Amino acid sequence: MALELWAGAECTFNRVGDRFRDQLRASGFASRIDDLDRLASLGITRMRFPLLWERTLAATGGYDWSWADARLGRLQALGVAPIAGLVHHGSGPAWTNLLDPRFPEHLADYAGAVAERYPHLDAYTPVNEPLTTARFSALYGHWYPHRRDDASFVRALLNQIRGTVLAMRRVRAVNPRAQLVQTEDLGFATSSPRLAYQARFENLRRWLSFDLLAGRVTRRHRLWPYLRHFGASQEELLALEREPCPPDIVGINSYLTSERHLDDRLELYPPRLVGGNGRDRYADVETARVAGAIIGGFAERLRETCERYRLPVALTEVHLGCTREEQLRWLHQAWVAAQAVRAKGHDVRAVTCWAAFGCFDWNSLVTGEGQHYESGLWDVRSDPPRPTALVTLARQLARGEPPQHPALDAPGWWQRDVRLAYPADGALRALPVRGRTLLVAGATGTLGQAFSRLCAQRGMPCQLLQRADMDIADASSVQAALEKWQPWAVINAAGYVRVDDAEHDARNWRENVVGPTTLAKACARHGVRLLTFSSDLVFDGNKGEPYVESDEARPLSAYGRSKQVSEHRVLGMAPQALVVRTAAFFGPWDRHNFVTLALESLRRNEPWHAASDQFVSPTYVPHLVHASLDLLVDGEQGLWHLGNRGAVSWSDLACIAAEAAGLEVGLVRAVPSASLGQRAQRPRYAALGSERGALMPTLDEGIARYLEEATVLTQAGAPATPC
Repeated sequence: MALELWAGAECTFNRVGDRFRDQLRASGFASRIDDLDRLASLGITRMRFPLLWERTLAATGGYDWSWADARLGRLQALGVAPIAGLVHHGSGPAWTNLLDPRFPEHLADYAGAVAERYPHLDAYTPVNEPLTTARFSALYGHWYPHRRDDASFVRALLNQIRGTVLAMRRVRAVNPRAQLVQTEDLGFATSSPRLAYQARFENLRRWLSFDLLAGRVTRRHRLWPYLRHFGASQEELLALEREPCPPDIVGINSYLTSERHLDDRLELYPPRLVGGNGRDRYADVETARVAGAIIGGFAERLRETCERYRLPVALTEVHLGCTREEQLRWLHQAWVAAQAVRAKGHDVRAVTCWAAFGCFDWNSLVTGEGQHYESGLWDVRSDPPRPTALVTLARQLARGEPPQHPALDAPGWWQRDVRLAYPADGALRALPVRGRTLLVAGATGTLGQAFSRLCAQRGMPCQLLQRADMDIADASSVQAALEKWQPWAVINAAGYVRVDDAEHDARNWRENVVGPTTLAKACARHGVRLLTFSSDLVFDGNKGEPYVESDEARPLSAYGRSKQVSEHRVLGMAPQALVVRTAAFFGPWDRHNFVTLALESLRRNEPWHAASDQFVSPTYVPHLVHASLDLLVDGEQGLWHLGNRGAVSWSDLACIAAEAAGLEVGLVRAVPSASLGQRAQRPRYAALGSERGALMPTLDEGIARYLEEATVLTQAGAPATPC
């Protein structure tokens, strides 16, 4: 039997205080039944299906099955078998919680109702990650009931385990063949020598969900004294030993951030990372950020689980919140590891693409308000959801085809030295970046420099070219460069940028029309992807609301006309090309931009004059570069608008930046643009929106990141993190 591909939508339904947070609603999965067709198109055999207790309970106190009826019917038609998940980081409806003595019986009642409604369901996960949920809810206090003590943790864990046992009894009374697919996060802990005892404890505790269900927690189990000391009764532990409910498939939810390092060298870490256990104070950090050795991953977790339980095992969540090529590498490495462990004779059944439609607020452990989105196989910031490069990779894996994406040739950030945020613990090892290169034209410009910097950070081999290396307006020069470097894509970050001078300077046409056209023709001939940039100045400003990609271009200036002609010619010659319209750059690595110059003037206590009658969508350059690279990796084509969300006048932009930086806003002088000596006519309103996807963060986020990065640059040796 071949390794199977499974999938699932991030479906956490957790409670923080009196508010419930529903990931399915946030991602739109709750209202799009055709998402099931999208998942089936991957070639999956099973889906982790969210038949969640809290969502199914109707306001009247009964159950509303309409949502599940329609979707389980669609899955049957698609030939995809569901694994029914009943509680996913939740604590049940509002009238119960993880510490309620009746929680197990209440959950079992719901499981019985599900089984009677859907007797064909043959696989269940009554509670996803019981140990992790107990930690976050009852030991760390992040989720309801917000406890922070070992006794509450033990009770929350045992209630979930007992609930799982009772739920499976009720299910199997209806369908004796129903399987338990039990999931848990098995993150491994390392430590400095002094804290070895704490690491040993945590590495034993991580198995508790499976050990309890399998009846392995006997009086000889090393955590028996701990459980008993913090409230577990001898009777309930012995009951689990006498009548175990072992998983039919052990599911590992494997996350990079779950691998932790405990360190008593407090001086190396910021205070926010420092805590303790009552005996010692220590920092708790991601292992990848401090370990000199390249950390273990999927293969280690799979192998140790197979050897410990001698049961079938699956990777039941594989997701990385990061840039697109890193997400590709993470999924691919999971698949390769699963194949390798299978080849050693272990029963590894499947790899599960998780968070297929992305997830919200996991950067705050789902305590935030839905502002932070990580895309998955599809990006729901487009309507309908836009398939990313992960979709192509998943389909190739399911079909047994070798993946083709050039980004897979390089190691992930967790394997490169860029991972380190603190002094390395042990001798540093890292894998070299390798693979086909990107060519970036425009070595001396703001955009070219930013691409070079961020490609290096993202592990994407990149060759930054000056005009002597490749003159984009010279066909023979372009041809020679493509033959020399054999790139998989070319990024045109070159161009003429002096809008006023363009009115009478022939170089504008050469650099902004002839150059991109020459590149497009050569890239189309060689089968090389092309990314090039256009401008908001292709519009006349009469719309009065943000322009989208399908709006007619009516430029007012020579610069705008050159960009319009370039767009038309590039996409005519190379329909697969990606053309990004953007505007009003500002960034931390270039002094010659509006925001930087304005803040420098204000810091000198000098007034800053800016137009109050021209409205734009300012663009934080790193946000632009990251979004553009993601689209390039995804194989997107055609016109895209990328600017930070928000429309402001130039004078308002200066005020927003000044206020965020704590400077005197009153020094900003709002003036009419006619007083600034601009020779080229500019649109009054040129803000950019998008009908293809709102990929860019807000302007406020862009300003905040700009100021953070500017601060980092003043601190010698401060690390830059890749994700």
